[in-house]
Amino acid sequence: MRRLLRFLLLVLLIAGAALAYALLVPVQVSGSQTLLLRPGWSARRIAAELKNAGVIRSRYAFLLLHATRMNPLKAGEYLFDHPQTAVDVYNRLERGDIYFHTVIIPEGQTMFDIAATVEAAGLGPRADFLAAAGGDTVLIKDIDPAAQSLEGYLFPDTYRFTRTQSMHDIAATMVRRFRQEAHVLGLIQPVDSPGLEDRRDPSYVHRVVTMASIVEKETAAPEERPTVAGVYFNRLQRRMPLQADPSVIYAAQLAGHYDGSIHQSDLQRESPYNTYRFAGLPPGPIANPGRASLQAAIHPANSDFLFFVSDAQGHHRFAKTAAEHERNVVAYRRALNGAH
Repeated sequence: MRRLLRFLLLVLLIAGAALAYALLVPVQVSGSQTLLLRPGWSARRIAAELKNAGVIRSRYAFLLLHATRMNPLKAGEYLFDHPQTAVDVYNRLERGDIYFHTVIIPEGQTMFDIAATVEAAGLGPRADFLAAAGGDTVLIKDIDPAAQSLEGYLFPDTYRFTRTQSMHDIAATMVRRFRQEAHVLGLIQPVDSPGLEDRRDPSYVHRVVTMASIVEKETAAPEERPTVAGVYFNRLQRRMPLQADPSVIYAAQLAGHYDGSIHQSDLQRESPYNTYRFAGLPPGPIANPGRASLQAAIHPANSDFLFFVSDAQGHHRFAKTAAEHERNVVAYRRALNGAH
């Protein structure tokens, strides 16, 4: 009898030591790895995934720990880049210490650029994001009934996403940021300040965001943006073609033909985004503008300027007449030749 008791005690000691080793001794991980635990997975499935990834030593020890706590384990992507015990891992899953991918969207990126950024961040295929951004206009129908895509409403910012979020969720987060900024600027609510448009007009937001997207692509100098917006509004009022190069580039991108330069064929392209051939604003935004460009489109500078051209130094020269503009173009070409 005593032998049996000693044997059982020895077994218990060995089992206890094995359990303690499995739960309390840190596991050395190789480099850095992430593990995606999907919603709806059972504790048994999670334990198996952790064991297969080499994050814990024993799935049975992990399940025994879970049986003593019975707290929900949160789905998500987890980063393992340093030694941790199984208890540490369990605690992380218990509190949802998930890994976030940082996505930086600069001002002026198109939805095609953003799709590539999202894919590069490991959040999913570019095509999936474009499918959401290109067809999920219900997110903005209340403020822009004419929108053909979410282009213009994917607000530039720094975001933190997880791989459990869908492309719809990611796009919706960017649209939500646009709404926040638009509310601050008074763009999506009636305001008393004077402007070129009646802000109760349901097409007002569409026109402002479209104009802001062109301004964003035309100049990187914040102080110039109201003046650039003023030039384009002046041309609209005089029924002059906008002749905005960024819109021509966007037409080429939509057609899949843009190679980094504008060609004569691009200027002749039968696209409503080709503002050399078609008067008025293009049918929608050509990029996603930041706050400064939105502000400029809401409050354009009051001037008589109708033209502008680069000065080859990061800014632009503005002109009231075609003759003055031509002189500025000649100066621009000389500056370029002098630089070479």
